[in-house]
Amino acid sequence: MHRKISETYEPQQNLLKALLFKYIGYWPLFLILLILCGFAAIFYLKYTLPVYDIRATIIIKDEQKGAEDAKMIESLDLFNSKKLVENEIEVIKSQTLAREVAKNLGLYASITQEGKMIKRSAYTISPIQITSQTPDSLKAATKVYFYWVKSKQQVVFNKKSYPINHWNQTPYGILKFTLNPNYRPSDSQSALYFSLVPVDYVADDLTARLQVSSSDKLSTVINISLKDEIPVRGEAILNELIAAYNRAAVEDKNKLAANTLLFVENRLHYVVNELDSVESQLQHFKTQHNAVDIDEQGKLYLQNVGENDQKIGDISMQQAVLDEVENYVSGKGGSGSIVPSTLGVTDPVLSNLLDKLYDTELQYEKLKKIAPENNPSVIALNDQINKIKPSILDNIESQRKSLAAAKNDLGVTNSKYSSVLNAMPAKERELLEISRQQAIKNNIYTFLLQKREEAAISYASAATNSRIVDSARSSRYPVSPNKLIVLAIAVAVAFGLGITWVAIKEFFNDTINSRAEVENLIQTPVLGELAKNNSADVIVVSDDNRSLIAEQFRQLRTMLGYLDINNRKKKILITSSISEEGKSFVAVNLALSLALTDKKVVLVDLDLRRPELGSIFNDQTSEGLTGYLKGEKEIESVIKRASSNENLFVIPAGNIPANPSELLLKNRIHGLFSYLDEVFDYVIIDSPPVTPVTDAMILSPLCDATLFVIRQNVTPKIFLKKLDKYNHTGSLKNMAIVLNGVKRKGLGNYGYNYGYNYIEDRKKAKKKKSKFLI
Repeated sequence: MHRKISETYEPQQNLLKALLFKYIGYWPLFLILLILCGFAAIFYLKYTLPVYDIRATIIIKDEQKGAEDAKMIESLDLFNSKKLVENEIEVIKSQTLAREVAKNLGLYASITQEGKMIKRSAYTISPIQITSQTPDSLKAATKVYFYWVKSKQQVVFNKKSYPINHWNQTPYGILKFTLNPNYRPSDSQSALYFSLVPVDYVADDLTARLQVSSSDKLSTVINISLKDEIPVRGEAILNELIAAYNRAAVEDKNKLAANTLLFVENRLHYVVNELDSVESQLQHFKTQHNAVDIDEQGKLYLQNVGENDQKIGDISMQQAVLDEVENYVSGKGGSGSIVPSTLGVTDPVLSNLLDKLYDTELQYEKLKKIAPENNPSVIALNDQINKIKPSILDNIESQRKSLAAAKNDLGVTNSKYSSVLNAMPAKERELLEISRQQAIKNNIYTFLLQKREEAAISYASAATNSRIVDSARSSRYPVSPNKLIVLAIAVAVAFGLGITWVAIKEFFNDTINSRAEVENLIQTPVLGELAKNNSADVIVVSDDNRSLIAEQFRQLRTMLGYLDINNRKKKILITSSISEEGKSFVAVNLALSLALTDKKVVLVDLDLRRPELGSIFNDQTSEGLTGYLKGEKEIESVIKRASSNENLFVIPAGNIPANPSELLLKNRIHGLFSYLDEVFDYVIIDSPPVTPVTDAMILSPLCDATLFVIRQNVTPKIFLKKLDKYNHTGSLKNMAIVLNGVKRKGLGNYGYNYGYNYIEDRKKAKKKKSKFLI
């Protein structure tokens, strides 16, 4: 039979429904939390400064995947070198560039507008901006209030006035106040103050907010983004950052061109001196010996010897360049000087090796500024440099041998032409020798002039290794705070707080809170639930009452069939674990509900310790069941008809005896039950709680079923765990549970109650209307 009840009332709800029914009773709490969190979200959105996303895009000339420049630009820019995108990203994010941006834009001297609730940057509100003469040694200051006197073009703070566009000695160092080019007039009259922050702190904040990334692995496009409260300031920061990056690249390239120019100028100075000496010697010889014309033999000699001497001169020039290159490679050590162009050296291998060495060392120097020496990238570049240098030295040695061999061959050839000189007059031979030296020096001089012009053109071109694709531009709308996200978080927080509050309440609550808890703790079936009675009247069941609780008692009456209560088995014991759980309330109204079916019902008050039926039915006489149990009265004399229903009879407890348990153990209790079983259709017995006394244990075997009343938020969970023991041992016969005092949860029960009241109201309205018509 218990199995049937369990199957009938087993919940068929899924997890979502279970959670819904668990928390829906707390909807006022969740509503209040939603309202509070909603106001908090609105307050946050109103007083939180919006943040905009500023973005810029540049393209880098990558040595592996960058696009080539135009041929005209390449011919002018002799010292151009491709870049690695990954390294350039680190350079853009470096502290060096961030410090330069902070100093150039004066970000270390921030001006703030004070507000009632929040403070905001006055980058576009302040009429003036501040510059320090020594930003690197700036004296920190916080909240220096000032005001602007437009008529006098002065800034006033600390009771002193300072003119604009001049360096002024202030308590915070030498400062200059200038008009703010970004100033936009505002109606706000809030106070302004400036703060001076060390440049390093500003650079740290800037690099933390800066995002630099490549578009994808196959492109050389770099995306630079920054989030800032002032779009104009964010755009200025990114544009200045790109400008500083380009300036740094141009300075590196100009340094190379300047070193090349210096080398060529030194060589020119030496060659010019030699050329002047030879020309002076030639002029002196011609004047002294009156030598003007040279015969055909001399022309042939000069033609052949001049060509050979030119080659020897080229070889000597190449040997000098090789010496310079060797000194550069052997003595540089990766530190600072820059190799000049390989003037006159025709070996492409050497040129490629030198270009590769220069680019690698330049990347190494840049990376050392932003990474420690033990960084894998730094170590890899250093190893690469150490591998390139031996290859260059081997190439130089090989070229030296080739040049020396070629020079020796030319010398042998020239010695053949010496025989021609022997046949010439001494004066003419001397003249030809001087002319030969002049031609050699003149050719070298012309070659150096050409290289100097090429280096000067490259220095003047100042072409960068990057190009701006998109200048800095802020987003049209703020990216933070996001209204939808903030409101969603507010809703989540409200529900989270509500669920947490419910969980904490249930964790610390040691009483029964729901039917689900009862079914989880014990296997005894729950026969029915009764709503909390908010009225002062104990009797809630009547013939014309259609309230929720009255209908629940009618449903409980129907469920008695599952306990095999019928014409033969009619005695029902009602008890509880402790007092105040409503067992007498359940007994009275269940008896009334049964009496409404035209059945004779007797309600017996066997709670001889705290009887309540007499007060409920306004029977304050001392005559009652105790008189019968003592043998002083007959059973018929203690049975009284209830005034509320003619089918209901009540046997009050009477005077409270000194020994209730002993009275119940007497044989007269068996005679009582036998008599009631024969006379009445139903016998409802109100007994004491089982926890403090054993009366219910004595009476339950004499009955056909036991209804154990549990009250929501009253019955301790620890007492509930004993019920299965009572059920298994048979201490409480044929037991089922009635859950009493259930608070209405959600809209379902309210709607159910409203439906019945609505029907009754409509019936009453129709009756009034019909009476009025009559």
